Amino acid sequence: MAEKTAKAEQAQRRNEKVGNVVSTKMNKTIVVEIEMRKAHPKYRRVMKFNKKFYAHDEQNSARIGDVVRIRETRPLSKLKRWTLEEIIRRSSLATLPEEKPLAEESATK
Repeated sequence: MAEKTAKAEQAQRRNEKVGNVVSTKMNKTIVVEIEMRKAHPKYRRVMKFNKKFYAHDEQNSARIGDVVRIRETRPLSKLKRWTLEEIIRRSSLATLPEEKPLAEESATK
């Protein structure tokens, strides 16, 4: 019983981050960009830092521009150490239908 609660407690304490999906070109993998703010050590000005994390997306459900929550996990590959926990907000860009470029329309006529 004590082992089960310890494992559940350990899984609950895993690090979570919220960020934007910037790439979904790989199969079952997304790239999430996290924006961090940190004060400069000497000048105390708040600076922005962006960092990209590779996360496992089992259903390939995330799309570019979505805001997602990722959770730290065991290493799944050379770069993947995170899994997609949930999609917080869908991107409005992903729902727009793709339009044909004007060059293709004139070539088909």
